[in-house]
Amino acid sequence: MPAFSLEPAQAAWCADIRALAAGRLRPLAEKAEPGRVNRPLVAELGRLGLLARLFTSGALDLCLMRESLAHACTGAETALALQGLGAHPVHAHGTPAQRERWLPRVSEGTAVAAFALSEPGAGSDAAALGLRADPQGPGGWRLTGRKCWISNAPEADFYTVFARTTPDAGARGVTAFLVPADRPGLTGAPLEMLSPHPIGSLDFDAVPVTEDDVLGEVDRGFRVAMGTLNLFRPSVGAFAVGMAQAALDATLAHTAGRDAFGGKLRDLQAVAHQVAEMALRTEAARLMVYAAATAYDEGAPDVPRRAAMAKLLATETAQYVVDAAVQLHGARALERGHLLEHLYREVRAPRIYEGASEVQRGIIAKELYATADREARP
Repeated sequence: MPAFSLEPAQAAWCADIRALAAGRLRPLAEKAEPGRVNRPLVAELGRLGLLARLFTSGALDLCLMRESLAHACTGAETALALQGLGAHPVHAHGTPAQRERWLPRVSEGTAVAAFALSEPGAGSDAAALGLRADPQGPGGWRLTGRKCWISNAPEADFYTVFARTTPDAGARGVTAFLVPADRPGLTGAPLEMLSPHPIGSLDFDAVPVTEDDVLGEVDRGFRVAMGTLNLFRPSVGAFAVGMAQAALDATLAHTAGRDAFGGKLRDLQAVAHQVAEMALRTEAARLMVYAAATAYDEGAPDVPRRAAMAKLLATETAQYVVDAAVQLHGARALERGHLLEHLYREVRAPRIYEGASEVQRGIIAKELYATADREARP
């Protein structure tokens, strides 16, 4: 299918998701307790069949879901995305027993997943992880250390945890483990963050894991992490595009109806040009997200570069568009409960998580130089 346009069936599906988000998911999201997992919302996502789509759809469908949900209900979007991020390694690399135990419950919305990669000293540098997996008898380890800024922690039912099994080996010495929340020695605490969804820290005090808990292969967990991020980075961009579009739509309505200087706000050239710029950047980001997702689905060799570009452009664009929308709305947009006040708080975090904007620029440059070096070889 074309990378830069949607089929009528896809457009209709997106419209259906937006309607469900506004009618059935937003009321549940509005009842959420800040900083807590909204289990009724997660369960409703399961009943609607959206969580199951995480494991049967490609990257483009994931982007369409996230953009459509974000446009109408960022809380529902984030709940869906976190289920996918935490459970995708189980879907892609888990054993039959791991998949049979957890994926049906994730799809139903009865088990909450989390992706535990970041650490106090290794936020965006995934190869510098310090959580130790110390050998314990044949085929076993004890996890000791700390994870920080983990979405859905400490309330998740299981965690995809990345730990160092081989010291001083960089990215080559990391292993991914599936760790149920009830393992002895695993504790956590919530963190008060700008983002309204739950984020916490996890402390591992000799938490036991075995070969049955490994996701993929021992010492090959970095591939698990990067494969997951390459899938989800374009969809973070889709989340950002959904927020940008919501801000743009609100701005179009506001400037068309707001009286100012003897006419409507939209009649002022400065305002009209600002709105045009917001629309231009939003559409450019959307197209890059769709292109990156299509490249992932087609198995293109340049997925890491495309994924990084999509996340970078879309998240930076959303920040610009939401900020411009606040400026054009004026003081009313800063009132607690206003859509733009909500979006203004939501839009900041995506420029940091799953690789900060600076990390994405580093990935892009690394991939560009690697390609140039290959093409220069005789």
